[in-house]
Amino acid sequence: MCIINLFAMSTLSASFLLLSGQSFAHEEHHAMSMSEPQTQPSEDIPMDHSQHPKMSAASKIFIEEKKVPPPQHAHLGSDDFAYKSDHQFDHAAHLKEHGGQIYQQTTLETKWQRNDGGQGALKSEIETRIGTDENKIFIKVHADKVESQQAEYDAKLLYSRNVADFWDVQVGLRYRNDPNREIDQDQVDAVFGLHGMAPYFFETDAYLYIGQDRQVSFNLETERDLLLTQKLIVQPYLDMNIVLSDDSNYAKKNGLNSVQVGVETRYEINKKVMPFMDLAYGYSKGVQETAWQKSSSSENELFYGVGIRFKF
Repeated sequence: MCIINLFAMSTLSASFLLLSGQSFAHEEHHAMSMSEPQTQPSEDIPMDHSQHPKMSAASKIFIEEKKVPPPQHAHLGSDDFAYKSDHQFDHAAHLKEHGGQIYQQTTLETKWQRNDGGQGALKSEIETRIGTDENKIFIKVHADKVESQQAEYDAKLLYSRNVADFWDVQVGLRYRNDPNREIDQDQVDAVFGLHGMAPYFFETDAYLYIGQDRQVSFNLETERDLLLTQKLIVQPYLDMNIVLSDDSNYAKKNGLNSVQVGVETRYEINKKVMPFMDLAYGYSKGVQETAWQKSSSSENELFYGVGIRFKF
């Protein structure tokens, strides 16, 4: 009996010592871990993944669906690819919302004008533009009917390309018809121009015309709106024509051939109907003497008139 008691006490003592040793070793290891820095990198520490639970098939499918596809261009990084995609999307959206759409505008104007000599003339213009902010087609038709003469007119067809803020480069053709001439009633010229807004909001059209018989001329038209009220508007304007060369049967004199400086005052009933009054000073250099016409001298005239303009 004593032997059995002694054996039981020995077993309890050994168990107590083993438990105390494990706890002490664990506390000592924990203390060393907190006080000493970690010197070995994490990848050098062997990892045992045998005890980790296996991934289910559903989890694998979910992770595969969440993977991000690689960039299409090998030379672009992921950040560059994302920036390029966003930039292309923003550019396409910008074109659609601001300037990518096609629009059209037509202006029709009719004016009755007289000079200080009492001679009257009916002048009509129609202009249509259609296209986007970058590419447009302009159609311009101008007709003049002077008293006791037949009406003469010209028509321009122009392609317009935006090259800078507020500026378009234009190229096209001009057709002219003057039934008052005995010959050369119909003529066609090449047109090169610049259309846009000059500094201080001067709307400007500058055209170079090149035609048969060495007919080369330059035309400049510019105007600016000055608002007196929201409906009453004063518009000073300048229309100047310079002949660079002309060997035609109805040749004009070289140099500053004609200029008209005036002030138009209009009242906008609305943005579509605008009656106006016009007062201008005009200078004309005259024509050369040829087999089909007599030479004429320079003239200075005062013009006044009324008209109406429609926009739609």
